[in-house]
Amino acid sequence: MYDVAIIGAGINGCACAHELSKAGKRVALFDKEGIASGGSGAAGAFISPKFSKAGELKEILHTAFVYSMSFYEKEFPKLLTKSKLHHIAKDEADDVILHIYKEHTDLELLDTERQERESISINAGIVNAKPLCLAMAKSAQFIQEEVHTLEYDDGVWLINETYTTKEVILATGAYKQILPEPYIQLRGIWGHRIDIETTTTNAHSIHQFVSISPSKDGKLAIGATHNVHYHPDTSTEVYNVEEGRKELLEKASRSIKLENVKVVKDYTGLRSGSFDYMPLVGSLVLSHETLQNKNIHFQTKKPNFDEYTYYPQLTMINGSGGYGFVLAPYLAKILTENILLGKEIPKGLQPARFFARWAKKL
Repeated sequence: MYDVAIIGAGINGCACAHELSKAGKRVALFDKEGIASGGSGAAGAFISPKFSKAGELKEILHTAFVYSMSFYEKEFPKLLTKSKLHHIAKDEADDVILHIYKEHTDLELLDTERQERESISINAGIVNAKPLCLAMAKSAQFIQEEVHTLEYDDGVWLINETYTTKEVILATGAYKQILPEPYIQLRGIWGHRIDIETTTTNAHSIHQFVSISPSKDGKLAIGATHNVHYHPDTSTEVYNVEEGRKELLEKASRSIKLENVKVVKDYTGLRSGSFDYMPLVGSLVLSHETLQNKNIHFQTKKPNFDEYTYYPQLTMINGSGGYGFVLAPYLAKILTENILLGKEIPKGLQPARFFARWAKKL
């Protein structure tokens, strides 16, 4: 019997495994392929805020950025590379956004070289994606197995008719959902990054059309692309790695002159994003049972999530898009405190928000 079973061993699942193991819980971590075998393993893993004017996503990413930098430095210092991040606007519209951001941010701004476009520099970092996920999952029992069945009976979840656990966390990304609730719709975001050898030296991280790491032992990391049209489970053609490389190198060359380039490694994988761009953290609504409740008025602007019926002892963490390594430590902390201490999760993060919109349309 486990205290918690986490299904999905990307950065979200591994971050939850780390938090729960620290709290003394017996944790099982399931994944069909392996730890960080999907989008998390292909991530550039740059730790940065969202450079935008305003909005709920900007605010949560700002908080998560500050939290995650401190978290990685304290918990996994050998896997964090601190570096200056130089973010350059892509176009005139971006110029305006960065100008407003600089006027209102409380982050320490660093001196920048004069650019044709508006730019901003801050202290940030990069983590080593797969080794970090492995380190986070170290205290959990990893089970390389695809989860086909998930059944709840008499206060316990049964996984694949074999494993029992008190709590379940779904961290399955944009792949097939184990509990196919119709209101949960995630966008698959295919990512590709590359490591290259080059005689070009880069002193710090650059973000513009794509992200470029600082030089290390004559190598740079470039990535990752965001392709919403390719999905390994539904696309009829195999992903074209050569075309992906060309795209990455072309975008990088708009920001920095790359010389004597040799691609030494490719990383590809599927990330997940939500349709309102906010992550999903918290309990899942039982849609059929909730719709049967005649006392709930679904046609309302301010739904009461407390009226809904939820899966018992089951939560989700998903939909971080390209900010997985920024969000994961912060979201895992929020979810762990909810499971262990009953702390409320902000409404803007709860999966119930999607149920409310879906039910209103019915």
